[in-house]
Amino acid sequence: MFSKHVTSLSSAYFHDELTLPENKRVAEHLLSCATCRADFEDVKLGAKLAEQLQIKSAPDAVWAGLVAQLDQKVAQLDPKNVRPTRLWFLKPLAIAATIVVVIAAGLLFLRSNRNTVVAQWNVARLDGSPRIDSENIRDRSKLGVGQWLETDATSRAQIDVATIGNVEIDANSRVRLLQTNSSEHRLELARGRLSAHISAPPKLFFVNTPSGVAEDLGCAYTLEVDNDGNSILHVTLGWVSLQLTDRESSVPAGAACAMRRGVGPGTPYFEDASELFRTALSKFDFADNQNDKTAALAAVLSEARPRDVMTLWYLLMRVSRVDRASVYDRMTSLVSPPQDVTREGVLNLDAKMIDRWKTQLSIRSETIRPKPSFWRKLWIETLGRIHGLEGKR
Repeated sequence: MFSKHVTSLSSAYFHDELTLPENKRVAEHLLSCATCRADFEDVKLGAKLAEQLQIKSAPDAVWAGLVAQLDQKVAQLDPKNVRPTRLWFLKPLAIAATIVVVIAAGLLFLRSNRNTVVAQWNVARLDGSPRIDSENIRDRSKLGVGQWLETDATSRAQIDVATIGNVEIDANSRVRLLQTNSSEHRLELARGRLSAHISAPPKLFFVNTPSGVAEDLGCAYTLEVDNDGNSILHVTLGWVSLQLTDRESSVPAGAACAMRRGVGPGTPYFEDASELFRTALSKFDFADNQNDKTAALAAVLSEARPRDVMTLWYLLMRVSRVDRASVYDRMTSLVSPPQDVTREGVLNLDAKMIDRWKTQLSIRSETIRPKPSFWRKLWIETLGRIHGLEGKR
């Protein structure tokens, strides 16, 4: 039974040391296994704690005193064989040992806090009779870590995501609270549809689905999961990142993106694109037959508008070099690339050129993306709310 878990791979997965097949297996396993996910969170906590440590050299007097005391002990044990102690090699070992002790103590403290604090989110009934672990909700209730909230065909509910926003759960949906703390809030949407309205710094709110993870970047969106575990995301404000192992798509406001179980996120597209464009893109992303993919790519390129260059940018990394040339040529016929971006560089997937082009497209796209000052103001307001709540206790 334990051989099915992936705890032994947590560190290698976090540090991107696994092969692509292993990465995919671990990522899919973490979506459904609470035990392995808890172990992976410990790895993340350890990494975050280590990043905060500052190594400072101890005063020379400390080491001189330590050597003198050890020399004295040696002299007491064997007065005839007194030799100066050469302990220069112990200094780095002592520093390393101290770091290990500090990290271990920090992990124990953080893990004990996580395991002893029972976090609950407020839940309000909107329609019908939603249930939490098979118990009907009257008007208001609490959703704890590990508990399932379910709605039938006539019921809806709203969940307060700690103090950073809320999520409306539509009919015929099943959602579970996986984690909530100061650095991460995470739900699991097994089926159905939710609408999230989040006002928080990026990388704080996540939704797991059978086909990938939605990472909030400060926004509003809807996420729907069908009975086969496939998903569709619609973003109305800000940005959302969809991820599964090495495959990622950042979706701006006004755009959508599908995910398929076992594949992950497809290619983002603006929702006002033509039906032919959207249908062909779906075939390119998820068709099994290579001939179907080739025909679908040709249709996508033919139907693309200047606004759809965002979609074509993603295709650059998802096609062969031969097809990449066709994608590049179509992109440049619609929108001029930055001056320092060359055809050869893009065909070779030069990371700096690719990123510069993405930055230009982000500026040109008619989407709403909060400026850095927005996050600073929002963070100050959030701290004020927390301070106010503590003052009322």
